[in-house]
Formats: sequence, C-alpha cells, structure tokens
Amino acid sequence: MQIIRCTTLAELNERASDLLIEELKQNPQSLVCAATGNSPTGAYQKLAEKQGSIIVENLTFIKLDEWYGLGPDDAGSCDYYLHKYLLQPLEVSAERYIAFNGKTDDPEKECSRIAKYLDEHGPIDICILGLGANGHIAFNEPADKLQPRAHLGTLSETSLTHTMVMDSGAVVKYGLTLGMADILRSRRIVLLVNGTHKNAVMEKLLEQKISTQLPASFLWLHPDVQWFYCDNDN
Repeated sequence: MQIIRCTTLAELNERASDLLIEELKQNPQSLVCAATGNSPTGAYQKLAEKQGSIIVENLTFIKLDEWYGLGPDDAGSCDYYLHKYLLQPLEVSAERYIAFNGKTDDPEKECSRIAKYLDEHGPIDICILGLGANGHIAFNEPADKLQPRAHLGTLSETSLTHTMVMDSGAVVKYGLTLGMADILRSRRIVLLVNGTHKNAVMEKLLEQKISTQLPASFLWLHPDVQWFYCDNDN
C-alpha cells in the first residue's frame, strides 16, 4: 500500500484526481468502481473539471453499493449521489453505468446479476473507495466473517448514522454491496479518507493487522493500493 498523506482536503482532491486522470488516459476502456460519501466528492468534482484530458465514452462505471430500499429519485441514495457528482458531469451514457437496483424485490437475484456482470466483464480496473468510521469498506461491515461476492448485508449502527440515509428519512436496515473478493480482484485501488472523525480508524488501519473486524485491513493484501488521506477537516 502506498500511503499519500495530504495536508489539506484540497490537496487530496487534486492529487487523487490527477492519479485517476492518468489511469484513465492509460486505459480509456477502464471499468471503474465508484464509491459514494463525503471522501470522494471533491475528487469527483476535480475529475469533472479535468475531463478534457480523458475519453469518457469508452469508460464503464459500476456502483460500489446501495442502500436497500432507496431508488435513484431518493436524494440519499448512492445512485442519486453518483449521478450528481460523477455521471452527469462526465456525461456517462446509461449503458455505461452498472448499478444495484436499491428498490429490487429480489435482492439475491440482483446480487447474482452484478456478480455475473463482473464474471463476464471484470475484473474492475480501478476501484475508488472510502473508509467507514468503523473500518467498513462498501457495506462490508465488521463481522466474524466477510462475504466474497455481491450480497445483501445488514448495516451497522455506524452506517445507519451516515448523513445520506439520515437525511433521506427512510427506514433502512440493509445494503447491497460488492464483496471483499470483488474489491480485492481490482487491478488498482484508490482509498480516499479525510476528516478528524476518521483518525481513530486510520490509526488502526496503519497497524497492518488483518481482521474481519476491520474489513479495510484486507486492503493490505492487495498489491496496488493508493491511500490518500488527510487527518484534518480542512
């Protein structure tokens, strides 16, 4: 894991977006996995500003996870976020966006659909991740065991206090998410973390002790992780 410590959030956004631009220039047919939340927002905005450097039309984006029960019209959904900050600014066509349907009546079938897509079109070329305050990656929550493939997971109390779901006003208990094996098969991983509220979990991650109780620790097993972090709120 290459650790890139940034002194400000603006620096993190600039450096992370530069790395993404370089990756997408080298592989203009990349399959990009996109996270949501506070950490990647600025990097996505910078990426949109610099999009003249890349050819977007051959890129494909896959959504990392989704709150089960929220659809694209719900302001707290991952779908809504990605369209606002990434897909619409980059003018990504609908056929180039692969996503969990948070409103599905059959979550098992939905997860099988995403797993099949990755089997046929994967692995992910570049996977953009955030870090949960409890160490979760996507909706792979701390537990005695982790799921390898796309699945419906029970959300932790930490995840349920996220502003995305709190602001939605919806009752959410589960999340559709890629599994740890799906993530670790990615050719390159970019981990974006910022804010003083993440300092405790960042310190645990730096111990390099791998545990299912800290899902992010499994990233130490991957050969190419770029970890950008800023341990303040500015």
